Amino acid sequence: MPSTYLYGANVNANGIRQHYLRYGGNEGERAKRDAVILIPGITSPAVTWGFVAETLGRQFDTYVLDVRGRGLSEASTTLDYSLDAQAEDVRALAQALKLERYAFVGHSMGARIALRAARTQPRGLTRAVLIDPPVSGPGRRAYPSKLPWYVDSIALATKGIDAEGMRAFCPTWTEEQLRLRAQWLHTCDERAIRASFEGFHTDDIHADLPKLRVPALLMTAERGDVVRETDVAEMQTLAPELQHTRVPNAGHMIPWDNEAGFYAAFGDFLGARLV
Repeated sequence: MPSTYLYGANVNANGIRQHYLRYGGNEGERAKRDAVILIPGITSPAVTWGFVAETLGRQFDTYVLDVRGRGLSEASTTLDYSLDAQAEDVRALAQALKLERYAFVGHSMGARIALRAARTQPRGLTRAVLIDPPVSGPGRRAYPSKLPWYVDSIALATKGIDAEGMRAFCPTWTEEQLRLRAQWLHTCDERAIRASFEGFHTDDIHADLPKLRVPALLMTAERGDVVRETDVAEMQTLAPELQHTRVPNAGHMIPWDNEAGFYAAFGDFLGARLV
């Protein structure tokens, strides 16, 4: 099947350089549908979600973001890596790209960014997909992953690591997935990762849920212990219109574990089925 990848580009939005990858375009049937802004997780540069964007791009004009401090987006010793800054980034990105109607699709940290951005009801946002968001926060249980898992692997990648060396951190991944992570992980700024990980435990995303005014889909993994059934119930109490689907045979990195199940879980929520 032909690739839907179009190009990578940079834009100045929210006062920083934001890099993104574009898939699909806005011609044909895609022109009738809302664009998609895909927001990856804490140590996932945009390119590592390319295989998902390929599929999204068959139905939607798709933009995959390098969150600040990751990939080819801006990073520095003075950059604000807070959740609020990241949320303002995606709002500003949509404006800079002149998107009239668009959806957020965020994974893990990206889901928290999408939710924080959505609470301000940005112009043009039509829906949001929140994929296995960390539900940690003030007074709540800790996020299951530990900071050294991220920091240690980044340190090794910065010096140079191959796929086999990365296998110790991601033992279930394929050779291709490991090679890509080994190639790009060094672009994740440790300061950004530390700030985001700390934010998992200090930012209260549950306070954002009652302010959600667009249709939203919560997609969770059957394994990984990131979002439990009790968490889903609480989130739906706070946002009664929040839809939920759980993907079987998958841990937190859902499309890596069960790609077909991941696409099926969207149903027609975005306006067209992915499978």
